Amino acid sequence: MKVVIIILFPALLVTIWVWRMVNWVWLRPRKLEKCFRKQGLNGHTYRTLYGDTKEMAELTKQAKLKPIKLTDDILPRVLPFYHHTLNKYGNYCFAWIGPEPRVFVMEPELIKEIVTNHNMFKKPKPAPLVQLLVSGISSYEDHKWAKHRKILNSAFYAEKLKCMVPAMHTSCEDMINKWEILLSKNKSCELDVHPYFEDLTSDVISRTAFGSSYAEGTRIFHLQKELAELTRQAFQSVYIPGWRFLPTRRNRRMKAIDNELKDTLKKIVSKRERSMDLGEASDHQEDLLGILLKSNLKEIQEHGSEFGMTTDEVIEECKVFYFAGQESSSNLLVWTVVLLSVHQNWQARAREEVQQVFQNNKPDFEGLNRLKIVTMILNEVLRLYPPAPYFVRKVNQETKLGKLNIPPEVILMIPTIFVHHNQELWGDDVKEFKPERFSEGIAKATQSRLCFLPFSWGPRICIGNNFAMMETKIALAMVLQRFAFELSPSYTHAPTYVVTLRPQCGAHLILRKL
Repeated sequence: MKVVIIILFPALLVTIWVWRMVNWVWLRPRKLEKCFRKQGLNGHTYRTLYGDTKEMAELTKQAKLKPIKLTDDILPRVLPFYHHTLNKYGNYCFAWIGPEPRVFVMEPELIKEIVTNHNMFKKPKPAPLVQLLVSGISSYEDHKWAKHRKILNSAFYAEKLKCMVPAMHTSCEDMINKWEILLSKNKSCELDVHPYFEDLTSDVISRTAFGSSYAEGTRIFHLQKELAELTRQAFQSVYIPGWRFLPTRRNRRMKAIDNELKDTLKKIVSKRERSMDLGEASDHQEDLLGILLKSNLKEIQEHGSEFGMTTDEVIEECKVFYFAGQESSSNLLVWTVVLLSVHQNWQARAREEVQQVFQNNKPDFEGLNRLKIVTMILNEVLRLYPPAPYFVRKVNQETKLGKLNIPPEVILMIPTIFVHHNQELWGDDVKEFKPERFSEGIAKATQSRLCFLPFSWGPRICIGNNFAMMETKIALAMVLQRFAFELSPSYTHAPTYVVTLRPQCGAHLILRKL
C-alpha cells in the first residue's frame, strides 16, 4: 500500500500541475475571449501562451527606431501596439499580455467608477521581478495600504512641504551654476537638459527624503534607472510562474541591483533609527525619512507594532520615494521646456508672471500658488505627456461595469495618454499645446468629466503629486529667471515609454543667459 501511495502521489501532483497549466495557457483564455466577444468587445484572437506580446515587442522595437516631428501624433510611437489595437477595434476592445487579457476602459464615467471604488477595483499584484523596481504603498491593498497611507500622509502635508523649499532651492542653484559656467565665455550654448533635470530631481529627492546630497544618492539613482529599463523588458515578456528563479542574465542583474539598493537604503534607515533611539538632535528631522520614521513610531506606540511598518517596509517606501519622486518631476520638467522652446509666446508669458510674483528672488511657498499661467502650462504638459501613460486595475469577483459583466481576475486598463488625447473629450485641437484650455481650472477644461488624471485619481491618487508640482514650479521659475531657451537644430523628438514617458534622444536646447 505504501509503495502504491509513493508512486501515485507524485503522479497526482504532476497531473494537478499539468491541469493548472492547461487551464492557464488555453482553457481560461478561450473562455474569457468567448465571454468578451459575446458582450461586443473585440481584439486579436488569442495565441497560445504569448498572446499579443510578440507583436507588441516588435512594434515597440520598430517605433523606437524612428523619431517623429513635433507636430506628429506621439501615440503610435509611445504605445504602438495599443494605438494599433484601439484604432482597429475601437474603444471597446481587449489585448493579450500572454494568457492574461486586458480590457480597455476609455469612458470617463467608467474610469471614475473604477478609481473611486478601490475596494472593488484593486491594483493587480505585479510580477515578482517587476516588484523589484517599485513595491511599497503603490502595490498594497486593503488594510496594509490604509496603514501605509496613513503613516505616509504626514510627510506630504502643506506645512511639511513648505519646509522642503530651501532644499529645492539649493538643488536648483547647483544646476543653474553649472549652466552659468557653460555660458561664462559665450552668450549661448547647446545643452542636453535631460540629464541635468535627472540629476536635479535626484538631488532634490536625496536632500528632501534622506537629507543627503546628490553625491551620496547618485548610486541609488543610477541603479534604479538601470532597473527601470530591465523592468520595461520584463513588462513585454510573458510572465511564467517560476521563471524568475532561473539564473538568466536579466534575472541575475535585477536581483543584484535589488540587493544593492536594499543594502544602501538599509544603512541610511538604520543610521537614522539609531540616531532617534539615542535622542540625538538632527538637522534632517523634517525630511521625508525623518517624518516617516516619527509617524511610524507614533503609530506603534499608540496602537501596537501591528499598526506600524517594519524596517523592510520602510526601505520599500524609500525606494518608491526615490524612483517616483525623481522620474515624474524630471520628465515633467523636460517636456515643459521642450514645449516652451517651441511656443516662445508662452515662455515669455510664464517668465513675465514669475518676475511679477518673485522679481529676482527665490520662489517662496506662498508665491507658487499665485503662478496661474505656469500652472496652466504644467497642466497642459501633463495632459499631452502624462508621466504614466496608463495604469491598471483588477476585479477579484464578477463585476458589473457599465454594460459589461467582467469575470473575476480580469485586468482593466485605463490608458491615460489615450484619454488625454481623445478628440471627442477635448475637441479638434486635442493634439495642440494650448494651456489656455486650463485658464478656468481643470473642472472647466474637462467639463467636469474625469478625462484628466496624470497622477491617477480618487483615494489612490499619487501621494506625492503636490511634492512633484511644487518642485517643478520652483525649478521652472528659477530657470526662467536666468535663461531663455529654444530648440537646438539637433533636437530629435522621440518620446518613449520606459516605465514613465521620457525623451529617448534627450532634449537638446540652445540656452541663453538673460
